[in-house]
Amino acid sequence: MLTLSQKAIELPSSPIRRLVSFADAATERGIQVFHLNIGQPDIASPQCAIDAIRNIKLDHFPYCNSAGILSYRKGLAKYYNDLGIDVSYNDLMITTGGSEAVNFAIAITCNPGDEIIVMEPYYTNYNTFAKLNDVKLVPVHTSIEDGFAMPPIEEFEKLITPKTKGILMCNPGNPAGVLYSKESVEQLGKIIKKHDIYLYADEVYREFCYTDEPHFSALKLKGVEDNVILIDSVSKRYSMCGIRIGALVSRNKEFIKLLLKYCQARLCSPRLSQIAAEAALETPQSYFEAVRTEYIHRRDILLGRLRKMKGVVCPTPKGAFYAVAKLPVDDAEVFAKWLLTDFVLNQKTVMVTPAAGFYTTPGEGKNQVRLAYVLKEEDLNTALDCLEEALKVYPGRTE
Repeated sequence: MLTLSQKAIELPSSPIRRLVSFADAATERGIQVFHLNIGQPDIASPQCAIDAIRNIKLDHFPYCNSAGILSYRKGLAKYYNDLGIDVSYNDLMITTGGSEAVNFAIAITCNPGDEIIVMEPYYTNYNTFAKLNDVKLVPVHTSIEDGFAMPPIEEFEKLITPKTKGILMCNPGNPAGVLYSKESVEQLGKIIKKHDIYLYADEVYREFCYTDEPHFSALKLKGVEDNVILIDSVSKRYSMCGIRIGALVSRNKEFIKLLLKYCQARLCSPRLSQIAAEAALETPQSYFEAVRTEYIHRRDILLGRLRKMKGVVCPTPKGAFYAVAKLPVDDAEVFAKWLLTDFVLNQKTVMVTPAAGFYTTPGEGKNQVRLAYVLKEEDLNTALDCLEEALKVYPGRTE
């Protein structure tokens, strides 16, 4: 009798994507679905990256270096240097998206049964990659009532055991749009130094900070150079999600040495995508300033609308382009599916992501959703019209 891997059977489905079949079915029925469920920006990618693809002179596409195209690695090192992060191209390797970077970082640093501490709610695929590597995510709970602020350091200390390999942080954060201050990151630096564990720093939303305080990279921490592993990606920075190019950066020479083995095993990241990513390094600062202004505008529209909806709670995101909202519904998973199967407003509906999948603790996030404010103003308002009306008529409303 044929059998399949138990690990594959038990692997969680993505809460961001598992309702896609219902959205497709709604579209087949002639309903326009507005997607607030996924971080897929509608903002144009930098023209320099698009031109690089259009003007390619290659007559074939050979493999490239497993660590990444050398000129791109050097260019990326300069990008970090310009941010005040002192690394060389030998301290980084190119990955096939930020997702592969997370997976490789866990695989290289952890043995089966090891533990990684993470603040919940967290990016759901962290759990997927942990399970792929037989690693346990240990949650530190944060609360919507205080804007998902970083808990006191003592809460992290309580969870550290001989099996703890590190702390995984997303800054700015997905799914709640939290932005951790320099002081908060430095507190984590003290913990990893004290216990000699890793700090996995996912900083793919670095350019999306909505306060006057600049983003503080974990790679700027002093005295823990071997402990910090930076996870990065071009997906959000340049609105190039489909390019699938990321990076791992660390001054830990042994980590980088072992990383090359994993990069060699998958041969190389796509040459065509690396060409686009390298060209994107020439993106002018004016692009980022315009994008930042646009996202602040969209965030403010989202918050203004949500806070006028009875029973809805949503703290102010200070980074990325996501918000977690608590809704007056019995079960956000049921509600999200109902929006796609039973609700329609002027032949339109909205797709949201149930937030329970961003938690490890059972029962947490049951009445919460993640909303990605990645749509232009007109579409965002239409999506929120649908959400507002749906909350009025949903049969499982709780207040």
